[in-house]
Amino acid sequence: MRQTTTRSIPSLGLRALALATALALGAAAMPTHAQTLPAAVSTDGTLLSVSAQAETTRVPDIAHLSTGVVTQAADANAAMRANAAQMTRVVDAIRKAGIAERDIRTSGVNLHPQYRYADNQPPTITGYEARNTVDITVRKIGELGGIMDALVAVGANQINGPSFEVDDKEGAYDEARRAAIEKARARAQMYAQTLGMEVRRIVSISEGNGGFGPPVPMMAMARMDKAEAGTPIAPGESTLSVNLDVVFELGR
Repeated sequence: MRQTTTRSIPSLGLRALALATALALGAAAMPTHAQTLPAAVSTDGTLLSVSAQAETTRVPDIAHLSTGVVTQAADANAAMRANAAQMTRVVDAIRKAGIAERDIRTSGVNLHPQYRYADNQPPTITGYEARNTVDITVRKIGELGGIMDALVAVGANQINGPSFEVDDKEGAYDEARRAAIEKARARAQMYAQTLGMEVRRIVSISEGNGGFGPPVPMMAMARMDKAEAGTPIAPGESTLSVNLDVVFELGR
C-alpha cells in the first residue's frame, strides 16, 4: 500500500502569499477608484465678482391709517361708555366708506386715570381717560382725504398717518432685479474686454437687502371753510431697490 505524504506550507509563506494577493487586488482597484473623483474645475479661468444696484419707482396704491377716539369723564365707567358710543359711530363710518373687514383692526383700547399734582401732597385722581384706536387700510388712495374727513365728522378725534406702500412689491422688485443683472453683465463685459478675455458664464448670484423707500406724505389738514373742501393727500412715489453680488468666470 502506497502512503501519501502531505507537506504543510510554512506560516511565513502563507502570510507572504496573502500580502501579495492583497497588493494585487489593490493595484487592480486603483484605476476604478480614480474614475470616481469629481472633475476638477478649470484652472485657466478667472473669477470676477461684481456688485450691482438698481432701482424702480412706483406710485403707492395702498394707504395705512390709524384713527380713534379719546374721551374723558369723572369716573372710569362713564369714560368707557362715552368712548364706546363715539367709537361705534367711527367704525360704522369706516364700513360705510367701503373699507373691508379684513382691513379694519383694533390696535388698542386703553383706560388711564388722570392726576392732579400739588406740592407736598400725594397725587389725586381727577378723572379718567379712555382711548380706542383702529388701524385701517385704504386701497383707493383717491378716496383717502374724504374718508378722513368723514371720520372726524362722526367723532374721531385722533388720526395718525397716513403711510403709503406699493401693493405689488414683488413685481417692482423683479423689474429692479432684471436691471441689476443687466448692469452687472455689462460691467463684467467691460472688465473682460479690458483684459482681452471673454465672459464664459455666471458662477453665482446673491441678493443683498434691497430697500423700500416710502414717500414722505404731503398732507395738509385744511380748514374746511366750504362744505365740499376735503383734506388733500399726495402719495408721491416710492423707490424700491435691489443689490446683487454676481460672480462671473472669465476666460480666453
